[in-house]
Amino acid sequence: MNIFKTFVLMALLTGLMVAVGGLIGGHSFAMIMLLIGIVMNFFTYWFSDSIVLKSYDAREVSDKDAPQLYGIIEKLAKNADLPMPRVYVINTEVPNAFATGRNPDHAAVAVTTGLMKTLDYNELSGVLGHELAHVKHRDILIGTIAAAMAGVISMVANIVQWGAILGTRSEDDNGGLIGTLATIIIAPIAASLIQLAVSRSREYDADKTGGEICGNPMYLANALDKIELYAKNHAPMPQAGTATAHMFIINPLENSKKVLKNLFSTHPSTDDRIAHLREQAREMHLLG
Repeated sequence: MNIFKTFVLMALLTGLMVAVGGLIGGHSFAMIMLLIGIVMNFFTYWFSDSIVLKSYDAREVSDKDAPQLYGIIEKLAKNADLPMPRVYVINTEVPNAFATGRNPDHAAVAVTTGLMKTLDYNELSGVLGHELAHVKHRDILIGTIAAAMAGVISMVANIVQWGAILGTRSEDDNGGLIGTLATIIIAPIAASLIQLAVSRSREYDADKTGGEICGNPMYLANALDKIELYAKNHAPMPQAGTATAHMFIINPLENSKKVLKNLFSTHPSTDDRIAHLREQAREMHLLG
């Protein structure tokens, strides 16, 4: 169901992007927007991993540098029938993790030093199982494309807004006043809501598959509980950016007290995720 939901949401996002182009400049501009989307998706497909790892000053480690971390990932990758990803560490006390890479053969998993300090072996296995599930499902690519497409729509909306303010758009422009207002106000909000819905749907699937990869969904449930507790009592990750917040296991930008729930969240609520994992553990006869 989540896979079908993701497909529908991505189709809606693509349609919205083309519709914005049509409102601005008719059929020809709609085709231009579609072409921009294709080029942008190709770029993100090839370069998103190196860009995000550099932006967080992630340091690649080997089995000699971080034997426990490397060993857990190696074991879980075999469980998931995945190639061994590159392993990175981010020097921050905030416990968090993400996966990146265009496909399983070019994947990387990054964890913070705070995560390794906060979680025990089993809990760390749960988090890493979740990240490898994202790799297995190719969620990194899906999320990156959705974020990039939403970003282009917002950028176009800003251009149209300034055009309206400066008087460079005539009354004869395609779409008229209604089209202009829809482009400026409605399109960016709709694009953001669709992007966030894509992100949330992929998190549920990654939790479920991650619980299977590590062998016990409660490992991840307990880890999420600890990460959420840290978020409630500490400042957000200082170097985090809005373009990559959806990649982390828990949104690194927001203290959980301030998170807008439901429609405006990059992730499902932690309580809901833990409830799903507990139910999965019961179905696996791991929890009474």
